[in-house]
Amino acid sequence: MSDQKHKNPVEFKVVPNGPLHVKGKFTIIDGAGKIIEINDEAFLCRCGLSKTKPFCDCNHRNNERE
Repeated sequence: MSDQKHKNPVEFKVVPNGPLHVKGKFTIIDGAGKIIEINDEAFLCRCGLSKTKPFCDCNHRNNERE
């Protein structure tokens, strides 16, 4: 089983003042229990302002402090 984890790694990158960029093949279970299969990449909301949670819709840009 550990060999399979190394064949298809999932990479997480925190975008400064932005979303969590996740690359790879993985499954998300949202707050309503809906299963979302991701096969490439996803940008996940970190600010809580997105209307498309768990995905980022760039709403954080409208609320940036100068």
